[in-house]
Amino acid sequence: MLFSALEGTIVGTAMPRIVGELGGLSLMTWLTTAYMLTSTIVVPIAGKLADLLGRKSVYVTGLLIFMLGSVLIALGLQSHKSAGPVRFDIAGMAAMIVGVVSLLLALSFGGGQYAWGSWQIIGLFVLSFAALTVFVRIESTTPEPILPVRLFRDRTFSIVNAIGFLMSIGMFGAIMFVPLFMQGIVGISASASGTVMTPMMLSMILASIAGGQLVLKVGVRPQMTAGMIIMAGGFLLLTTLGVNTTKLYASGIMLVIGLGMGLVMPLLTLTLQEHFPKSELGVVTSSSTFFRQIGGTFGMTLLGVVMNSRSDTLLSANLLPLLHGLPAEAAGLEESITHMVHTNPQALYSALLSPESLAQFPPALLGSIVPVIKTSLVSSLHAVFWAGLAFVVLGALLTPFLGRVSVSNRSKSREEAAAE
Repeated sequence: MLFSALEGTIVGTAMPRIVGELGGLSLMTWLTTAYMLTSTIVVPIAGKLADLLGRKSVYVTGLLIFMLGSVLIALGLQSHKSAGPVRFDIAGMAAMIVGVVSLLLALSFGGGQYAWGSWQIIGLFVLSFAALTVFVRIESTTPEPILPVRLFRDRTFSIVNAIGFLMSIGMFGAIMFVPLFMQGIVGISASASGTVMTPMMLSMILASIAGGQLVLKVGVRPQMTAGMIIMAGGFLLLTTLGVNTTKLYASGIMLVIGLGMGLVMPLLTLTLQEHFPKSELGVVTSSSTFFRQIGGTFGMTLLGVVMNSRSDTLLSANLLPLLHGLPAEAAGLEESITHMVHTNPQALYSALLSPESLAQFPPALLGSIVPVIKTSLVSSLHAVFWAGLAFVVLGALLTPFLGRVSVSNRSKSREEAAAE
């Protein structure tokens, strides 16, 4: 993930130059389309090869192919380095890492391993606040900040990155939790749940291609607003998933979400690249990638907290009373399940995906326990989808405040220049 993020930042920064040489803005989406299309095709193939040849072989091969692609990109880009000595913002990097990691640890451990009011969780929140405060001070004074604070005074910069952050929270809610719903509740296999997610990738690709042309006609703000509204509608549909949900219905929902994502995601980088001068393309492009990635990271953490909190309430009320009737020889099982309910409900839900785990339950109790676990999982995931919807709606509400951004048609500009 780290090398992929670095690769995306470098290529994204060079994107305006690349599309200029290729012949126009409309070709920009094809660069990302090539990546998403091959990823969509290769995933099921790699999954099958992993079963046949072993995961290690496929994993190493994937890394080698990735590195080959990195070399080809490096050969295709001209080297542009800043004049003078290179200065690394080591202090800013360290402060940011401490602040973000401490906050994520607090959100992950809170309410599970430690109580929210415990000194461990409070200490992590205090450490995060202190480190991020130091980070802001460092970025305000250092000659070469990794994230210049002055950029946040620009309304377009702040709103675009806020939209990307909020959208990524919701996006990872779909990517991470929909397969769990389909496997744990509907009861389909892992490969079948992958086919449910495929329409999202395909519609995102098609929407990105169409959006590259559409933005020239309707503008950035209307397209971004429409994309966020469509994505919000998809998340609203996620809350209707149930035990009797079909693969076709779930695939249709993922198609809607992918359509909204495809209209928005390319604009998050394009808007900043069009709004800022070439001298700042590197920092604004990397900021867009950073806020989307940190949004995804926070999304997985925050939505996981929502799921665990809701699960704790439901399982404590509905499952634990059933365990009190177990015979004395099953006391160990009762203690183990009670511990999972209060600390890691997701581990309990994993039993729905593993026949070996279900076999550990007494047969007489299995018929009453599984329905309770499934019902709790449905309600917990609905809470996750509602939370994801809230973040997407917040992002949609920000789009009207986005300033007017003019998108240039580089292909047309080059033709006019040639005519002159």
